[in-house]
Amino acid sequence: MTNPLHCACVQTTTGPDFERNLRESLQMIREAASRGATLIGLPEAVDLLDADNERMRAFAAPMHQHPALKGYRAAARELGVAVLVGSIAALNESGQMVNRCVFIDRQGAIACYYDKVHLFDAAPGEVVSTESKLYVAGTRAVVAELDHARIGLSICYDLRFPQLFRTLAKGGANVLAIPAAFMQVTGEAHWHALMRARAIENGCFVFAPAQCGNNYGARQSFGHSIIIDPWGRVLAETGTEPGIIDATLDLALVQQARRAIPSLGADRPFSLSMP
Repeated sequence: MTNPLHCACVQTTTGPDFERNLRESLQMIREAASRGATLIGLPEAVDLLDADNERMRAFAAPMHQHPALKGYRAAARELGVAVLVGSIAALNESGQMVNRCVFIDRQGAIACYYDKVHLFDAAPGEVVSTESKLYVAGTRAVVAELDHARIGLSICYDLRFPQLFRTLAKGGANVLAIPAAFMQVTGEAHWHALMRARAIENGCFVFAPAQCGNNYGARQSFGHSIIIDPWGRVLAETGTEPGIIDATLDLALVQQARRAIPSLGADRPFSLSMP
């Protein structure tokens, strides 16, 4: 018998004003904690979103010196909650810029982190994104632990690469965290289908805090932060405005779903034949 996990997704409209971004997200963390959430997730790029890559580079800092993490670690420690910082602009040990998801435990310590593996180089709408001009890609999958939850970490565009989530689930993940800043045009077309697919095919809960609204210029984020159970049922979802959703995850449902559809353990090797 596993204890349920009460989690919350914080949905923000992050922009170029770091102080405002931090102040508003900390207020929402406090509100989520007041609802009883013990795991609180923030979206991708919760610290800063700016059209100017040079300003983004100037803002990035080593993880243990990052001003956003100082605030989130203090809040986690004070409130006794775990905080999933969807991503920040960080500098790795070599001084290169990475898009980094950070998992903070209830004591305010950095328990683990994940650097985005799949960088978004695409032009799905009015805004062209070339993340590889700003960040270096990560190279490892990461599973965080919180009580009975094992949380597979990912960021946004990773959602389109099912092999990452298969690896996380086979590595023991029963919750998939997918913080995002999905653009409006791709969100309308693909967000719900891909989120439900990742939950269903891996028999995992999906927990996806997202950006919403106008971040800067023509950059519009889809919103619709979502929590999905291992059978693909939506437990909670926001709309297109900043806000908070929360749900209680009964982790026993993971094993129930995997017993009903045991595909996670049924992968078989095969070869590709070409004409």
